[in-house]
Amino acid sequence: MSFTSRDRETLATEGIDPARVPPGQYVTDRFPVLHAGVVPDVDLAAWDFTVRGLVGAERTWSWDEVETMPSRSVTRDIHCVTKWSKLDTVWEGVPVTHIWEQVDPDPAATHVMVFAYHGFTANLAIEDFVREGNLFAHTFDGRPLAPDHGFPLRLVVPHLYFWKSVKWVRGFELIHGDSPGFWERNGYHMRGDPFAEQRFWGD
Repeated sequence: MSFTSRDRETLATEGIDPARVPPGQYVTDRFPVLHAGVVPDVDLAAWDFTVRGLVGAERTWSWDEVETMPSRSVTRDIHCVTKWSKLDTVWEGVPVTHIWEQVDPDPAATHVMVFAYHGFTANLAIEDFVREGNLFAHTFDGRPLAPDHGFPLRLVVPHLYFWKSVKWVRGFELIHGDSPGFWERNGYHMRGDPFAEQRFWGD
């Protein structure tokens, strides 16, 4: 019997529906730290968040302006492509839909390219990006994000593998057509649906 099978049996005995866990995943109470490159040294006074590309006009907000935006809390399961899942994680931040309402998207735009420190990027279809419950989160489990987890702001898109939930996010660009981001150029799936096991090219 595999480790994931034993894990699912344990979940059922604890009253947790095993169907919440995608195929090939195991559940952990930990929050593993996985990223490429070093943790950036963030100066909030110089930090900004920009929306650019296929929009009527580029928009940029300072950290002080982001802090004044509406904030909401969501509780979601998250799933890492490295096969761990963490259930009932609690995030607070600015809804993606709020930012989206502040820009004038060109009808030709089909995707966004989210960008962060060190040139990191991740691509998402607009329908995956502008989805109820997605956040630009500044708080995890009641505390400001730790530097390892994306301080001061990270995207949270819990219905896709968690590499799409970009740490240290600085904004996004609206684009026409899909284009690979950092991990997608290195073999990861263009979409990354955990329940379809879309981990790598060809999945």
